[in-house]
Amino acid sequence: MKRNYPIIGIVGLAFLAAAIVLNPGNTKAEESISLQTVGPVKAAKAEGKVLVTYFTWPEPDGVDASSGASRVVADGKLYGNTEYVARILAEATGGDLFAIETSKKYPSPHRALIDEAKREGEANRRPKLTTHIENLKDYDVIFVGYPNWWADMPMAIYSFFDEYDFSGKTVIPFVTHGGSRFSQSVKTIAELEKNARVIEGPSVSDRSVPECRAMIGNWLQKQGFSNK
Repeated sequence: MKRNYPIIGIVGLAFLAAAIVLNPGNTKAEESISLQTVGPVKAAKAEGKVLVTYFTWPEPDGVDASSGASRVVADGKLYGNTEYVARILAEATGGDLFAIETSKKYPSPHRALIDEAKREGEANRRPKLTTHIENLKDYDVIFVGYPNWWADMPMAIYSFFDEYDFSGKTVIPFVTHGGSRFSQSVKTIAELEKNARVIEGPSVSDRSVPECRAMIGNWLQKQGFSNK
């Protein structure tokens, strides 16, 4: 397994003592934007193949169920917030894109969704995954994206880490959130994947999703991903 990653410096793990949970009353109107609104991010030339994985659930009522925030409509297509960030990362790194999907269908509207997410987490119910990475051995750097649900990862992400062994790889979590950032989830991932190199990735707030392209580009450049 390759270990000569270009990532320069591990981001320090800093966590809030008290996380902010999803806001049940957040019904911000959807945003309609272009994928090129902020301008393109230069493609990365990282050694080792990159895979960008994500879990998202865009609601039909205008609220992104994955993050408790607005959904994003870009170039006439609906994206969940986490999916939108994942697509920017894949474009910028030249990585492959992989959607983490479950057999479970989450309810709508938003309040029903977050109530179900809370019940699922409290019961430690890990939904069955319906999509699977067939060629994990080909990838050296794995981005894993998810919303912050009740100061934790969605249970679908726990199912994801149950299924795969990322030993010897670099795992980079990224999150969309309503104020809680990662909470303790990066630490949790490091505990689940003890033989992987876990690096804290971009954290994108609900309100910043439509304009996050430049921020993500800056983060990648600092980590050594962008063209010099």
